[in-house]
Amino acid sequence: MRILPIIITFAVTLYALFDCARTPQESVRSLPKWGWLLIVILLSPLGSIAWLFAGRPKRNPGSGNNRGSGGPRRPIAPDDDPDFLRNL
Repeated sequence: MRILPIIITFAVTLYALFDCARTPQESVRSLPKWGWLLIVILLSPLGSIAWLFAGRPKRNPGSGNNRGSGGPRRPIAPDDDPDFLRNL
């Protein structure tokens, strides 16, 4: 049980490091991407938490399954498709 906090810290740091590295430069908030990478590496547990809360791009609240979001349309089942049901 004494090693569990170390494993969790290591896992969160690795996740934040890879997440930051894979995020496009124009989507990163607050600092440049290289700055976030340095913070995550040098300030291991605190830098990772800072990246997760302050550096990651915000998710679009309208990117769900609603039709008005303007994104690409996903295929839906015929019984959920109002256009299909209207033509019956």
